[in-house]
Amino acid sequence: MLKGRHIDIMGIINLTDDSFYAESRCVDQEAVLERAGQMIAEGATILDFGASSSRPGSEPVGPDEEWRRLEPALSAVRDRWPEVEISIDTTWSSVVSRAYDLIGEIWVNDISSGQDDPQMLPLVGKLGLKYIAMHKRGDARTMQSMTDYDDVVEDVIGFFKEFAVKAQECGVRNWILDPGFGFAKTVSQNYIMMRDLRRFRLPYPSVGIPKILVGVSRKSMIYKALDITPEESLPQTQVLHLKALQEGADILRVHDVAEAKRTVEVYWRLC
Repeated sequence: MLKGRHIDIMGIINLTDDSFYAESRCVDQEAVLERAGQMIAEGATILDFGASSSRPGSEPVGPDEEWRRLEPALSAVRDRWPEVEISIDTTWSSVVSRAYDLIGEIWVNDISSGQDDPQMLPLVGKLGLKYIAMHKRGDARTMQSMTDYDDVVEDVIGFFKEFAVKAQECGVRNWILDPGFGFAKTVSQNYIMMRDLRRFRLPYPSVGIPKILVGVSRKSMIYKALDITPEESLPQTQVLHLKALQEGADILRVHDVAEAKRTVEVYWRLC
């Protein structure tokens, strides 16, 4: 166990009507403020706003529609809770630029690690923002993804070694590693990554040993493996959260903040 490190809980707020877990959907201002307030009260240190679902079968939206959904939510939350860290789950540099102009410093949570928009990494480097780089292959929405790894952990590490060079060239100095649970991995490959999560804790160019974000909350690696629904997956999510913390995770991206917070407290008692 890695003692003494800071652990963040990132609460998920989806400004969509088609995210895979219905409870996370906030389609009006009242719902956004209610969910944000509850998450902050329960211990979230970061709020992650997503305005386009990446679940299989979902329809992508362009940057203008993303921004239409994001702008009022970001303004309202920043006005009411100016101290809370805000993250934007987007692959569009134009959305990041608009959000920065509106509310200032943000985190950027990019499931494409800059692959979908060549302007993303240069913009993040220019603005000096925290950046979450996630591993995936193919298109998550159309389920056209490749899962043929020789060694899934080594292959994903290789991806981040290449990403680190690009990040360094673009001036991105503060990036967080997200292995991409559920993206272009089979159920068994997801569990291999979780079991060996500590292998990702190695030095990369410019950033050194990056923080690791784990996003497994109510995902298919749980409900498909156990033949249950996302709604029934909370207990097993906490099992995986505890394992992730034991293996060195620094940030848990979650739907259920109170439960994750209690899991972190139990983890510290085990250290």
